[in-house]
Amino acid sequence: MSSVESHQEQLSQSDPSPSPKSCSSFELIDMDPGSLYEPVSPHWFYCKIIDSKETWIPFNSEDSQQLEEAYGSGKDCNGRVVATDGGRYDVHLGERMRYAVYWDELASEVRRCTWFYKGDKDNKYVPYSESFSQVLEETYMLAVTLDEWKKKLESPNREIIILHNPKLMVHYQPVAGSDEWGSTPTEQGRPRTVKRGVENISVDIHCGEPLQIDHLVFVVHGIGPACDLRFRSIVQCVNDFRSVSLNLLQTHFKKAQENQQIGRVEFLPVNWHSPLHSTGVDVDLQRITLPSINRLRHFTNDTILDVFFYNSPTYCQTIVDTVVSEMNRIYTLFLQRNPDFKGGVSIAGHSLGSLILFDILTNQKDSLGDIDSEKDLLNIVMDQGDTLTLEEDLKKLQLSEFFNIFEKEKVDKEALALCTDRDLQEMGIPLGPRRKILNYFRTRKNSMGINRPTLQSVSGANIPKESKLGSDTDDTRNEDYLDVGIGQVSVKYPRLIYKPEIFFAFGSPIGMFLTVRGLKRIDPNYKFPTCKGFFNIYHPFDPVAYRIEPMVVPEVEFEPMLIPHHKGRKRMHLELREGLTRMSMDLKNNLLGSLRMAWKSFTRASYPALQASETAEESEAEPESSSEKPSDVNTEETSVSVKEEVLPINVGMLNGGQRIDYVLQEKPIESFNEYLFALQSHLCYWESEDTVLLVLKEIYQTQGVFLDQPLQ
Repeated sequence: MSSVESHQEQLSQSDPSPSPKSCSSFELIDMDPGSLYEPVSPHWFYCKIIDSKETWIPFNSEDSQQLEEAYGSGKDCNGRVVATDGGRYDVHLGERMRYAVYWDELASEVRRCTWFYKGDKDNKYVPYSESFSQVLEETYMLAVTLDEWKKKLESPNREIIILHNPKLMVHYQPVAGSDEWGSTPTEQGRPRTVKRGVENISVDIHCGEPLQIDHLVFVVHGIGPACDLRFRSIVQCVNDFRSVSLNLLQTHFKKAQENQQIGRVEFLPVNWHSPLHSTGVDVDLQRITLPSINRLRHFTNDTILDVFFYNSPTYCQTIVDTVVSEMNRIYTLFLQRNPDFKGGVSIAGHSLGSLILFDILTNQKDSLGDIDSEKDLLNIVMDQGDTLTLEEDLKKLQLSEFFNIFEKEKVDKEALALCTDRDLQEMGIPLGPRRKILNYFRTRKNSMGINRPTLQSVSGANIPKESKLGSDTDDTRNEDYLDVGIGQVSVKYPRLIYKPEIFFAFGSPIGMFLTVRGLKRIDPNYKFPTCKGFFNIYHPFDPVAYRIEPMVVPEVEFEPMLIPHHKGRKRMHLELREGLTRMSMDLKNNLLGSLRMAWKSFTRASYPALQASETAEESEAEPESSSEKPSDVNTEETSVSVKEEVLPINVGMLNGGQRIDYVLQEKPIESFNEYLFALQSHLCYWESEDTVLLVLKEIYQTQGVFLDQPLQ
């Protein structure tokens, strides 16, 4: 430093007005050399594999600051864990790895980044390793301090980096097969740009999420492992849904956020596809799958067959067990990590996932009293004409050797009547005896009139007998499985450890499945035992979606509720279409009125002048009245239609007396061809602002928080 200062003094004495060539010397004279160097500000990134390529994604500013504080705290990084991304991921500082908390996901590498170079094919910048970034930073510091540039470094990958000046730093890749004489850096292909500090590269860094969580929503996917046209997983799609919700909270709930009334809604995915296909069924299917059109058959086995799995007693049990156990596990873990959480819980399902949730909610029990009443019902029926003990029944079936197993498991006749094939299998009973036991007890229960509590007995709903299974004669066709009231195969529905507040169904086939199962009507008084709200949300071109309200009120035809556009009003093309329809009706009415007036004047006889003047007045009034008549009719029709929209329609208690069916507004481009956008319409909900806003509006209404401006 002293030599540099003496050099500056010599320059200042010899040349008080330096030439343009000595610009750097002039800068050094003007300020302290040490003040030119400022340490680089690090930012933390994590690596994700996207389309088989490594992509480095920055943490949001709050998470990066937390990681930097933990890194610079002076404590040993080994064993230090920092929660990031709203608590959904944990970063282990010592390992430099990022792990998902609530679901299974490959761990991601984490890096403290200061220096970057531009990638090969895209314009995204890639961070150097922490060790080499430190070498680059030290070299840069010396170059700035001593004003000595054109520094050359070699990376661990034998790549050359040259620091020409603070604004020009390049990275050269080695050329494969260079001769023995070597090659200079300028001959090694196209140079890449090198940048120092995250502020000098183009990357979106978000501010972070509110710490306060007001509500928790579990999201269950439909068929297959992919949830959109880009073949992304349920985790990625729910990430989009959450991002849209955070943006809408800032724009539509701004006042509530400024007053610190609300924080955010947490959306967590629930995956049941992977556990189902890990049971070995894929291997069994592969043995019987034809070798032709391999990709199509693989797609069918991996996606469409999920519908058939759900209609199979064995795999249906696996699916509902997985969904409920996952939601219970995640909820318990969430409470452990968020002990101050006081909000409610809602659930959402897409496609087949909504049907799974509907069946689970239908078979929940509101209190322990329902379980007791079910046991009492079985006790009463078992006592009527059934004096044999379990040991005597097994002896009658020549299966006495299994009595010790039941005695060890404390299974009596009541418990055995509720056991499924899976339960007996877990006890170690072979297939043949299992079938004999199940068939024996099922036959005895059917002969005595024992049925599993139906929708009516479980929930207290008053559903007519013909609405449950179609007609009285249908009772004879259900001897192969126990009746659960909605025609579903017999499975043992586990209980949720919480009561959901609202159930949102996206692109749901619930109505179709209930109809196919034989349910003709849902009783208006029926409601879920543990869930108050139910919203059936769908796109008008969604080929999988069906309505629910016509099953509650079949005698009345009415349109579903139109979901407002998130920017207010209707979409422009819908307003234009309605305006043209209205204008054509007005033109038609006015034209008919004018023709009617002309015909009357043509057929009217001649009168004296006095009478003619009176008649003229009448004729002037007549066209008004005649032209008003059709418009009056039109006004009445309009008022009736307005009344139909304004007046509440009674659609039962399934959604607490509110409307159930809600339809999205199609986009202008979608209205050109319904068939072209049909598949896309079934997968549009993850990024739909209108859908997310409806979900947020209904959730926050339960907390007394409303939109800044009501949408029309």
